[in-house]
Amino acid sequence: MELEATEQRILDAAEDLFYRQGIQAVGMDAIRTASAVPLKRLYQIFPSKNSLIEAYLRRRDARWLRDLADYVDTYDAPAQRILAVFDWLFLWFNEPDFRGCGFINAFGELGATSQEVADIAKSHKDAFRRYLADLVAAADAPTWLTDQLVLLAEGAITTAAISGSPEPARHARDAARVLLPVAHAAASPLPEQAVALAHNPAPVSPGDTTR
Repeated sequence: MELEATEQRILDAAEDLFYRQGIQAVGMDAIRTASAVPLKRLYQIFPSKNSLIEAYLRRRDARWLRDLADYVDTYDAPAQRILAVFDWLFLWFNEPDFRGCGFINAFGELGATSQEVADIAKSHKDAFRRYLADLVAAADAPTWLTDQLVLLAEGAITTAAISGSPEPARHARDAARVLLPVAHAAASPLPEQAVALAHNPAPVSPGDTTR
């Protein structure tokens, strides 16, 4: 229990500093000070800064996806659950410490030199896409809608981080709301008459220039 509490205290300090200041700008001494855990004890739990970075990202991944799902689960209607993703993003963007996606930030800093960081970032984005794909399937929408929603969400996250405004979440929600009926219409089967006509087009009379 004591080990777990100390580990969580270290991770809390690391997450705050890594996310707020950047991973490369923060040394283990700063984490020792912020966590009030002696440096020797810190290295016993996390033998290297890399191991601490990976633990920080994995814990953030699990919590981010859980918080999103918990919010979306407060809605029942399948279409509303999709739009709720963007409502949750709006709430996240309004948090005072919001600095964009921690996984994009980490990949930008270390993705070229750390395969572990690159893999965790990719795994996080893949998990988010799978979550959206499940929501799309539950709404009986075509699978192509998933990638459209991913782009809307990811674009909103990046734009909000750079602009300092939460409004990209609302803009992305508006776009998703427009896409939903379009997707359903595209997925709807053609009426029987249209299907029959497609398979058996009416013959063209000689001299008929209207077709």
